[in-house]
Amino acid sequence: MNEHVRILCVDDEINVLRALERLFLDDDYEILTAPSGREGLELLRGSPAVQLVISDYRMPEMNGVDFLREVRQNWPDTVRIVLSGYADTASIVSAINEGEIYKFIPKPWNDDELKVTINNAVERYFLHQKNQELTSELTRKNDELSLINQHLEQLVTDRTEDLLFQNRVLAVSQNILDCLPIAVLGMDGEGLVVQCNQMGRKILDLDHQMIIGMNRRDVLTGELNGFIENIPANAPNRGQLELNGVAYDITGISMKYPDQEGIIVTMDRKE
Repeated sequence: MNEHVRILCVDDEINVLRALERLFLDDDYEILTAPSGREGLELLRGSPAVQLVISDYRMPEMNGVDFLREVRQNWPDTVRIVLSGYADTASIVSAINEGEIYKFIPKPWNDDELKVTINNAVERYFLHQKNQELTSELTRKNDELSLINQHLEQLVTDRTEDLLFQNRVLAVSQNILDCLPIAVLGMDGEGLVVQCNQMGRKILDLDHQMIIGMNRRDVLTGELNGFIENIPANAPNRGQLELNGVAYDITGISMKYPDQEGIIVTMDRKE
């Protein structure tokens, strides 16, 4: 174990404190001793972290239960052990309940058994500390994840509102196009039909579902395709075209933007 371990032993009998010090001479523990509960509390207040407290049960002024109750309230992570030469069951239960005692060890103790108990108690302390660290880390990660989720939810909400707005704009734009008394036909750079308003579908005698997404060469007349292919890159192409016995003034223009290019054709019935 790499962590430095401090053990506080509290007993009004000096020989008991000396016996405990001798018991741990070969262990890498720092042993602190106090002859009373009040002096033990003073040591705890003035010392770095103490991992384990061993206290006698019956002491003058402040008994072991009162002392360990104070320890639990002020240093709750410290593992608490009671030593007692009195086989008083009620007192043992009181000590365990009030001080949240880890172990109750009778006097005289067995050295080997006491050392095993102390080693287990120290391991328990550091395991509890590690669990607290992991819990704190998990809480922190959960808080971070919660903030990320809140941010994502807001982004999704904003994006959804933006898409809804764009859809409304597109719907309004389509309605405007459909209300125009002239035909409007749009194609992308690959020649796929991406727009055809209501008048255009009427003039071309084509259903909306049949024309959108189709290649113009497959759905438009040869004469109209020839007109489109002769549209110059930098200027409109104007002319006249007859469809189904009706003459139309026709205009075509190339559209080129960094992220979009294509051709727009308008047809207006010739008066």
